Amino acid sequence: MLKPINSDAKPSKTQRFPCNKCGALLTFAPGTQHLTCQYCGQANQIEQRFEAIQEYDFHQALIELAQAKPASEIAEIHCAACGAGFKFASSVHAGECPFCGTTIVTSTVQSKPITPKSLLPFKITEQQAKQQFQHWLKGLWFAPNKVKKYTDNDAKLMGVYIPYWTFDSATETAYLGARGDVYYVNQEVEVERDGRVFTEIRQVPQIHWTPVRGKVSRFFDDVLIGASKSLPRQIVDQLEPWDVANLVPYDESYLSGFSSEYYQVNLDQGFDEAKHKMDNVIYQDIAFDIGGDQQRIDQQTTSHNHTTYKHCLLPVWSAAFRYQQKAYRFVINGRTGRVQGERPYSVWKIAFAVIFGVIALGTALIIAQQSGVLQQTHYYR
Repeated sequence: MLKPINSDAKPSKTQRFPCNKCGALLTFAPGTQHLTCQYCGQANQIEQRFEAIQEYDFHQALIELAQAKPASEIAEIHCAACGAGFKFASSVHAGECPFCGTTIVTSTVQSKPITPKSLLPFKITEQQAKQQFQHWLKGLWFAPNKVKKYTDNDAKLMGVYIPYWTFDSATETAYLGARGDVYYVNQEVEVERDGRVFTEIRQVPQIHWTPVRGKVSRFFDDVLIGASKSLPRQIVDQLEPWDVANLVPYDESYLSGFSSEYYQVNLDQGFDEAKHKMDNVIYQDIAFDIGGDQQRIDQQTTSHNHTTYKHCLLPVWSAAFRYQQKAYRFVINGRTGRVQGERPYSVWKIAFAVIFGVIALGTALIIAQQSGVLQQTHYYR
């Protein structure tokens, strides 16, 4: 399953995808099952593989990773088209030759001990992604007008396959806490009306706490954790959901014409993040199990069993725009078109909105006061 990294830097193995009609290089066409030639228009079919997407034992992987040799240097790439030698950035294994623009896809096994075994191919084209971004940008509240005009620019998006971990785990959690049941008691309270003080009997809520302990179980399937550090995590996480049920076996053909990254979040780090996600769900399970009107959870201890993982690549369109000397990044889910990103705010629009809100509130209070005066005058008449 895992292969030790070769510590000696060697030229990286690259993959080319020539057109079977004219010999030019092909690129994957999103939303299809073929590579296309930009010169003759030939569509070369990608052979479909109908094999099951395998889960791998998490604990066994940790043992093998501890025995793997670390890479000492980024391997040099030799472009077969122009003969140039160069290196990708340390986190990239697919992109273009910087000298001739040839599509390059390198083998991941030379730089990382765990290689992707599955991926979701791009489904949204670059043009469709631009349309989604334009719709998102025009719908932003309090965005400066100059930013919204950015939608008229023909900015090029970059298609990137982002590394992800998915984790399955059968959990059992023992907990200690308390169940709170609300009951009511009669209590005398003093109230003032028309300048006079009265004593009234009111029902006041109280809580009866009962100590509880118990266990809850849940099986987690495909908890997704982004393994890239190139894009802000708070943005990428909001691209979910992903249709991981449609993962296909890893094939470098799908990467042709796109960039692709190695994982930068290690397997054990990814599982630590996955456990935080699971803990949030388990907390709700415990609260439901305790029942009552309120719950108090004092302690919970979770065991993880039969934990497995997958390493896969998911597609995003990425770009950035500049406003007032600052770059704002955005990403688009390459399967659904969902857009998330950073955005600037117009101080003037926010200020005018606050002023308008204050004026509206003041007007409403004046109307309410005048209405009360009229009602009171009518009462005494």
